[in-house]
Amino acid sequence: MPGEGAFAYDGPGTTPVTSIAENADEPIGDLPADLAVECDAAASLFRMCLEGLSPALAQRTEVLEILDELIAQADSETAVSAQRLRKDLCGLEPAVTMIGQVKAGKTSLVNAMIGAPGLLPADVNPWTSVVTSLHVCPEATALPYAARFSFFEPEDWDRLTRKGGRIGELAGRSGAEEEAEKIRAQIEAMRDKTRRRLGRKFELLLGTSHEYGKLSKDLIERYVCLGDDFEDEEAGPESQGRFADITKAAELNIARPDWPMGLCLRDTPGVNDTFMMREQITIGAIRDSRLSVVVLSAHQALSAVDMALIRLISNVRSREVIIFVNRIDELSDPVRQIEEIRESIRETLRAHHGPHEAQIVFGSAHWANLALKGDLSVLDDEASEVLLGYAEHVAHQMEREFGALELIWWLSGVPALYGAIWNRVTEGAARERLQSVSRAAMNLATGLSAAAAASPGEAAAAHVGDIDVPTMEQALGALEGQAISELDRALQAALEAAGQRLERAHQSFLERATAALLKHLDSYGEMSPWSYDPAGLRLLLRSGFQVFARQLRGSATASSAAAAEQIAGIYARALGRSVVDFNIQPPVLPRLAPPVLIGQTIALDLKGNWWRRWWSRRRGYERFAPEFHAMIEAETRPIVTALKAAHCEAAALEIRQCLQGFFDDQRAILANIGLRATGGGHAAAQPGPSSEALAEAVARLSRFAA
Repeated sequence: MPGEGAFAYDGPGTTPVTSIAENADEPIGDLPADLAVECDAAASLFRMCLEGLSPALAQRTEVLEILDELIAQADSETAVSAQRLRKDLCGLEPAVTMIGQVKAGKTSLVNAMIGAPGLLPADVNPWTSVVTSLHVCPEATALPYAARFSFFEPEDWDRLTRKGGRIGELAGRSGAEEEAEKIRAQIEAMRDKTRRRLGRKFELLLGTSHEYGKLSKDLIERYVCLGDDFEDEEAGPESQGRFADITKAAELNIARPDWPMGLCLRDTPGVNDTFMMREQITIGAIRDSRLSVVVLSAHQALSAVDMALIRLISNVRSREVIIFVNRIDELSDPVRQIEEIRESIRETLRAHHGPHEAQIVFGSAHWANLALKGDLSVLDDEASEVLLGYAEHVAHQMEREFGALELIWWLSGVPALYGAIWNRVTEGAARERLQSVSRAAMNLATGLSAAAAASPGEAAAAHVGDIDVPTMEQALGALEGQAISELDRALQAALEAAGQRLERAHQSFLERATAALLKHLDSYGEMSPWSYDPAGLRLLLRSGFQVFARQLRGSATASSAAAAEQIAGIYARALGRSVVDFNIQPPVLPRLAPPVLIGQTIALDLKGNWWRRWWSRRRGYERFAPEFHAMIEAETRPIVTALKAAHCEAAALEIRQCLQGFFDDQRAILANIGLRATGGGHAAAQPGPSSEALAEAVARLSRFAA
């Protein structure tokens, strides 16, 4: 390969990937020397950030110890299953999406949170629509690459260039042809510049990705940040922002051996962009994350321009939202202003049905990065006075002594933000993973106990005769068919009810909105502009989805619990023992992703000149009502359709796969029992753990499985 960043094409549809082996001058995932902070200083500061993980780590350690005991004593087949559970538990990587205003300091905050000031460009041009996922990895040897950049699919680019993205579609539907044409002209200019800069490679890049074996600031800027040379058609392959306008997502792996758990931080561009592409990308990022951190600027904390942001987080549970108010270092009197800002945020969230109970953390990414760099010389007299005044105010709340850099790091809010994140991880993703692994491990232990009882020697000693494993397998197969069939019927009924409920909500909204328009015309005539708040539709759709979610989980919980109980009965009958001796655990059901798409912007949310122009171009009741109905139907129909498909149907499929996986695991356990019963295979050649050890393992695991 010619060097870092080189790639070759074999034709359309290929995926160019850089040669990691030839480009990896440093271990994969290591931070560049010019961006890494002093190890001792960073380690001291980050120990403060990891304290909140202690409860989850203690629980994980105990479960891992039990798994290791099973692995050491079990037969090879069961050991493989236990190793898989161990890997699953250690591989937990909660995802946290950072969302918020443009220029609120999200990227600077993310840089501070990973201990690499300056890694991500903090001044991303508004053209760029890149979600950057930073995977903090405790085990650097497991990293496949240091950086991966994925480009837009051809259909994504086509939608942007032909229709102007979401904003172009909105303009077209609402009759704002002048605005739509301006947007198309802007995009056409961008496309022409992109073609001239990338040449024939432009078409081939769409739908592909680039991978690299090491990180650098220049490399990242090449893909996610448009620079001054964007206009320079002669810019070379190393130029800043060369691929930025067609890059859809970036994934960076950061090796941090001092971290006991993986974490994914997703840095998203601001949602208030020209073409509304970022809104769609951010919706996907929130949907796929367990936690969202809303980053606001202390100077503009949740103002009227943030309504799109509020609409998105309104569909996420309060416990899955943290609000970080950044840039308190720029306040003249943080002590007084912080409480005013806090109450203002709460009032705004309450007024607009947002998660008003979400935890609010105040801080400064600027202070955090200063602490990491260990350089306070950039603080002028005024900035120093603000910092000292705030430090004196909070000093009495501190339970320990801090050095200068540790104090600034504490005041930056990063340790408090991590504390909030780990608290929610412990209660959410970590608890669910512990529960899931513990239940599966209990089933393995129960299977080992049954396998031991099924061995010829044990069976003879217990006077139960030969164990009829084929009959057990036949009974399991019949139970599986019945359980899956019943679950399918319950899921289909829930889906049909949800579809009807969502359709009724949609039609009711259209009828009420049109009736309100006609009433306005009767009262005020055709010359008085009118607007209608779509919050009612969103509340109805959210409620409809929540009802579906409860029905879905209720049916799945009942089906899996009944299946576990009947499997215990299969063991009991075959081995001539009581059913209480076989504690079969049902699977942990997957979490349903929040319906964030309900909050996406629609034409009714646009309160500017567009509506006035739409209004002024129509005369007569016979035009107002049907055209309004048709436009809002076209605007809201995709939301209802996507809610049914991307959320309801996807959730039902995931639930079904969960129960199917449970039966697959049970079938594997029975196969192992069959080997023991016939005295064949590796399983029979190994003694296995004692019944006392298995009983103890089950008892210890039951605390986490409950």
